[in-house]
Amino acid sequence: MRVDIWSDLVCPWCYVGKRRFERALAEFEHREQVEVVHHSFQLDPGFPAGQSKPQVEVLSAKYGMSPAEAEAVEANMERTAAEDGLDYNLTGIRTGNTVDAHQLVHLGAREGLADKVIERLYRAHFTEQRSLFDHDSLVALAEEAGLDSREARRVLTEGTYAQAVAEDGRQAQQLGATAVPFFVIDERYGVSGAQPAELFGKALTQAWQETRG
Repeated sequence: MRVDIWSDLVCPWCYVGKRRFERALAEFEHREQVEVVHHSFQLDPGFPAGQSKPQVEVLSAKYGMSPAEAEAVEANMERTAAEDGLDYNLTGIRTGNTVDAHQLVHLGAREGLADKVIERLYRAHFTEQRSLFDHDSLVALAEEAGLDSREARRVLTEGTYAQAVAEDGRQAQQLGATAVPFFVIDERYGVSGAQPAELFGKALTQAWQETRG
């Protein structure tokens, strides 16, 4: 059985959703027969590449919040993440265009390291506040995740997987996804958002039973 997951690497709910799904998968009886495939989704593909801005400013502009309200949202997100075992450090965090970071995930998939790359990039962004928008930083993170640094830099310089990133986004739109994380279980069941692990578990069980008994 296959599970497809669309996410953005600067989406705080995507990291939480990943953890909750993993918890459900760990308890799923047939987990060894589940293939997880990660897909790219850019929350703001129009953001200038290589640049970043404070997340508080982005939240304020997008939702009409005051900076204080945006900071309160981030503090609440830190508490939510902690409940799922994630150490978020969002004070002063910056955001930007994630196409290059997503390209490294595609490179990771080619090398069988997609999950390790995603985990490294999430932790770098949400816990360590290391840049996902600068090539030097991304190459260092790619190497820490097990990728060849020279190949990672070549991919970023040449834009090797830029079209694949865009295609992932188009596919998500065709499936009706307007936000992430977005999960498709067994090519039939869509689950939107960082749902509780129990819901993911029920979806996995139902999908399995309906086609495999």
